[in-house]
Amino acid sequence: MLEPSQRAAAADLLWAAQRDRTPVDPLTDTFPGIDVVDAYEIQLLNIRRQLDAGATVRGHKVGLSSKVMQQMMGVDEPDYGHLLSDMVLSEDTAVDTGRYCFPRIEVEIGYVLGDSLPGEGCTEEDVLAATEYIVPSIELIDSRIRDWRIGLADTIADNASSAGVVLGAARVGPRELDLAGIEAVLYRGGEEVTRGNTSAVLGDPTVAVAWLARKVATFGVRLEAGHVILPGSCTRAIDARPGDEFRAEFAGLGSVSVRFA
Repeated sequence: MLEPSQRAAAADLLWAAQRDRTPVDPLTDTFPGIDVVDAYEIQLLNIRRQLDAGATVRGHKVGLSSKVMQQMMGVDEPDYGHLLSDMVLSEDTAVDTGRYCFPRIEVEIGYVLGDSLPGEGCTEEDVLAATEYIVPSIELIDSRIRDWRIGLADTIADNASSAGVVLGAARVGPRELDLAGIEAVLYRGGEEVTRGNTSAVLGDPTVAVAWLARKVATFGVRLEAGHVILPGSCTRAIDARPGDEFRAEFAGLGSVSVRFA
């Protein structure tokens, strides 16, 4: 457990790293006593800074919810981060890779809430009842930690490595799909680079959304109507470089694209 002054110092390091596009050493090296509670408090310090500067909360994301991502990052439990208004990107505008340190993309479905979710005790049925529609999405992730050398506390403190999200045009009711069995394929140009199935996300991504609602409630946060909730990637993360053009196709749901300049 860290002292409040250490949490503030860690938040300052991440804030400067994002501002200057200059990654820092792992917080787990710099602050050996850091734990998960510290990490979430550090995350919230920087989220509050952005809200004070005029950003608004547009939703939340679950990270590291698939075995593929957990193995890649060397962790064994999910985390969560915030999606802010300036992180919602358009299919029609190329993403400037110069804004990021080590950008990568992930393929996942998104839940758009029509009603707020309960916190403690939230169930999968609550999630389905509150979800207005499902959308195809590509999440942009980034790490302000040098070379993605992250432990669980590092990525949590760094807003779960969140950087942005692109939502596709499709809108499908949650009960019109088998949310635990959607096949997804990611293409770079015309070449397939990875594929997966939403069952990779805790067996059913709706489980991840319910977990998130319960988890954020312990920090006094609620998943509200209008929020976009990303339950986690169903494929491995793919590096994004200038000139890359990606398209993710979801069986029965549609597609979403993103270009990098």
